[in-house]
Amino acid sequence: MNIPAKPWTRQQLPRRILAIRLQAMGDVVITLPYLRGLRESLPPSTQLDLLTREETEGIPGAIDLFDHVYALGGGRDHKKILLHTLLKLPRLLLRRYDVILDLQNNIYSDIVRKTLRPKAWALYDKYSPVSAAERYRLTIGAVGLGPNQASHHLQLKNATQGLDLLYNKGWNGKDDLVALNPAGAFITRNWDINNYAAFARLWLLRRPRTQFIVLGTAFIAAKAAELRQQLGVRLLDLTGQTTTAEAFSILQHVKLILSEDSGLMHMAWVSGVPTLALFGSTRSDWSRPMGNHTLLLSSSDLPCGGCMKATCPFGDVHCLTRYTPELVLSHALALSGADTEGNG
Repeated sequence: MNIPAKPWTRQQLPRRILAIRLQAMGDVVITLPYLRGLRESLPPSTQLDLLTREETEGIPGAIDLFDHVYALGGGRDHKKILLHTLLKLPRLLLRRYDVILDLQNNIYSDIVRKTLRPKAWALYDKYSPVSAAERYRLTIGAVGLGPNQASHHLQLKNATQGLDLLYNKGWNGKDDLVALNPAGAFITRNWDINNYAAFARLWLLRRPRTQFIVLGTAFIAAKAAELRQQLGVRLLDLTGQTTTAEAFSILQHVKLILSEDSGLMHMAWVSGVPTLALFGSTRSDWSRPMGNHTLLLSSSDLPCGGCMKATCPFGDVHCLTRYTPELVLSHALALSGADTEGNG
């Protein structure tokens, strides 16, 4: 990969760094362990700020990482976003940034970078067939402040945020929590909901002191209701009841997440949570979770793998139907360490 960059060449380390990632939530959180790694490599006197969007500022603002988090308004209206970008420039100019990490690489981040004229900068590669996480890491490394590695020590400013919701739903604070996340955007990214229920019942045979949790937006409310019907009190349904920051906080307490491709999956693995991901039509070379605490079951071994289609040409989503609850359970137990622990 050839990452456009103007590296830092001065002997003295920079005083202020601005990272830019505007969308979407999943991509914003993927940058966090690599920015955390950068933060840990620099002296406390170096300030690290983030420019993002109002809809994605919740988690960056909730963790102890950035000195300032700036958010652009405008929703999804391009003209309004441009206006908010221009209105934000005077405040950013006053910060006199030495380095800009453009982890977005679009028209708005380009305006910011060229207007602020930092001494050093690096520009995200949007198209290489490499995971987004690796491209973020390489972009941060390209600015010349040393090699960059992920750090999953993403400490929350309020470590108890969202826990009252868990207790109110019936968690006793002692049973293991396993998150189920049937949140793939299309049918070609969906593992059958009955498979999730079967997986949960098999897990309970091995780990009876477990409760399952479903988080996220109303998009998966119907699936959560089906799981609740099949699993009863073992399923804690928090769909549509948390902010992104609260969901992120709750994930810090789960033993494992079983998830389709979604923002919640990225929120889990960047936190160091054991993450077993099921990818159907998703391109795994772009979106896979990273690290020894993750495992990906994908379609990449199939001729049609990573097709990115919303409907399966074969009519059966065979890239996911081949993964049985028994197979997924064996991987999940090994990944979480539950196959060697007692839970009687």
